Amino acid sequence: MKHVRTFPERLETMLIVGLVAGILLIAQRYNLMLYKAGLTILVVSTLLQIAVGNLRKDASAGRSLFFIAKVLVVIAAVFSLGIVLVPYFSQLGR
Repeated sequence: MKHVRTFPERLETMLIVGLVAGILLIAQRYNLMLYKAGLTILVVSTLLQIAVGNLRKDASAGRSLFFIAKVLVVIAAVFSLGIVLVPYFSQLGR
């Protein structure tokens, strides 16, 4: 019997391929544009992997996308809070 892959499983496979492609593009040393593209692919794939790695394997596409959006909002909030608090924390040691 053939196993039908669910949306989260297919998405996770695509992200792993993206991670490998990003690393390969960063590893090459001949073209700066390919390096920048590889770095972008690697960062985006890593952030998405945080959300996709926590998905239920039987989730539908709609529920998966909603969960990914919620996780990305939390990640953006944490980064934003860190950026806002850096000047305050840098003054604590003076």
